[in-house]
Amino acid sequence: MSKLHNLAAVGQSVWIDSLSREILRSGGLARQIEQNAVSGVTSNPTIFAKAMLSGDDYDEQVSELVARDAGTDEIYATLVTTDIQQACDIMLPTYERTGGADGFVSVEVAPTLARDTEGTIAEAREWSKRVNRPNLLVKVPATAEGVPAIRQLISEGISINVTLIFSLARYEEVMEAYIAGIEQYQATGGDASRVASVASFFVSRVDSEVDPRLEAIGTEEALALRGTAAVANAQVAYLRFLRSFTTDRWLALAAGGSRVQQPLWASTSTKNPGYSDTLYVDTLAAPTTVNTMPESTIAAYQDHGPEYPDILDVVQMASANATLAALAAVGIDYEDVTETLEREGVEKFAASFAEMVSDIDRKRQALLDG
Repeated sequence: MSKLHNLAAVGQSVWIDSLSREILRSGGLARQIEQNAVSGVTSNPTIFAKAMLSGDDYDEQVSELVARDAGTDEIYATLVTTDIQQACDIMLPTYERTGGADGFVSVEVAPTLARDTEGTIAEAREWSKRVNRPNLLVKVPATAEGVPAIRQLISEGISINVTLIFSLARYEEVMEAYIAGIEQYQATGGDASRVASVASFFVSRVDSEVDPRLEAIGTEEALALRGTAAVANAQVAYLRFLRSFTTDRWLALAAGGSRVQQPLWASTSTKNPGYSDTLYVDTLAAPTTVNTMPESTIAAYQDHGPEYPDILDVVQMASANATLAALAAVGIDYEDVTETLEREGVEKFAASFAEMVSDIDRKRQALLDG
């Protein structure tokens, strides 16, 4: 039993925030499952861009597609589908062993659709059909336009990873969209036990945005709060999760086989070198949650994380509420922070997506030119 196996034993799923053809071909993902208790995989345009730009693993397939006159969009979809399907197949034993509660792999709709409800719905349906695996989660951003798409897709029985959540208010909307979608799906005779969802709260980016604001304020009280906002935000989110999924409304759905929408801690690598490199794992161990980590954080936790995790409790959640109040008292505008992070998150993913598509197009054109 490793440290990450002990973390998984308290009910927190360990997912890896890394997917590439190399990790699939080399057996790296299988080793992560065995050695580090990894039970799921997430991906996004930044991850795929890094994989596709870093070597020649995709060149052979690109050449085959170009030879049959495939366009850039088809090449991109085919490359991603190949990786996602293989990852789903590797994770399938976990999915089956857990009765469909774990073992998921995520693929993201194009970030350019983040403000387009109908476009998001259409592309999510397409990914679901294209990949055609029971343990696929389609990632939909928690923008104002994404929330109604989430409800609609859940009502159709499509499993969703809701991504780019920063604010507690938006998280409430996301949970409502999920529950309402499940109600609709059950009402139309759907088997809700086959529908899964996670709500991805982005953690470290909150400190990256709030800490400079505290330093600009500069008071002793403000400086003392550096490095506290991200953890407090996530811990309060977990409290909101517990409240939403213990209501009579939810319990009636659960009796029909519905699964809770698990909170997922994303962006858990530490950006500030002055903070512990396992900060966003140590403080967020909780049952019925997921922590998705890059390989570097997995290695750090195995090396010097706690032998047994400190499980998040009601005292810590109450303290987290007090921390958010203290941040507001020194002048941190929570709404502005979370709106800024959402906007920048969409922009960064869109830039990575554009970079990836551009690189595929350059490879395609070079092969055409001979």
